[in-house]
Amino acid sequence: MDSIAQAEIIAVAIITGLAVISPGPDFAMVTRVALVRGRRAGVWCAIGIGCGVSVHLAYTLFGLGVVFASQAWILSLLRYLGAAYLIWLGLSAFWPDIRARLPGNVSERPPGDEGRPAMGRSARGSVFWMGFACNALNPKTMLFIVSLFSQVVSPRTPLDVELGYGLYVIACHMTWFAVVAAVLTLPALQARIRGITAWIERIVGLCLSGLGIKLLASG
Repeated sequence: MDSIAQAEIIAVAIITGLAVISPGPDFAMVTRVALVRGRRAGVWCAIGIGCGVSVHLAYTLFGLGVVFASQAWILSLLRYLGAAYLIWLGLSAFWPDIRARLPGNVSERPPGDEGRPAMGRSARGSVFWMGFACNALNPKTMLFIVSLFSQVVSPRTPLDVELGYGLYVIACHMTWFAVVAAVLTLPALQARIRGITAWIERIVGLCLSGLGIKLLASG
């Protein structure tokens, strides 16, 4: 392996790692899912986030990434869809409070705990697709992947090596956010925040909506 190839591998590894751990919609979503639904749900959400990256990897490896990124209407469409999805996710954090105030309904937030539902197949699918959509509809993820493979990865890099890079990017997303979910659901931490979990969910919901509004305003 020559020095250029080694430098490329190191650059991809470092840039991807820094991009994954930087706070954003994925972190906010995993935080909310893990705290409200538990560790398994958080891990399934992390898997969905990683799989969502594969959408951008697929068209980029087919050579369409630069074409898509240069089309203003594609970026705008992705921005509007992603922003609407984030805003909807953020507002949904307040649905139990709204529903509790409707006539004939009771609060869905039991005092001190959220009464986490069992992780059946439908529940796993729900949090998986939440994570998947969060990245698949994120224009910043699109631009990151396109920039990585057009500016860092050499055009002479073999396809199998590029596929390896893609799998690495996916694995980084899954691993990091699974670790986040695991840390947030440690018994010691859960004991400390048990009484304020609902408030944390509301704050994270506001963050998600705020990120959606910021995405709309970014132009």
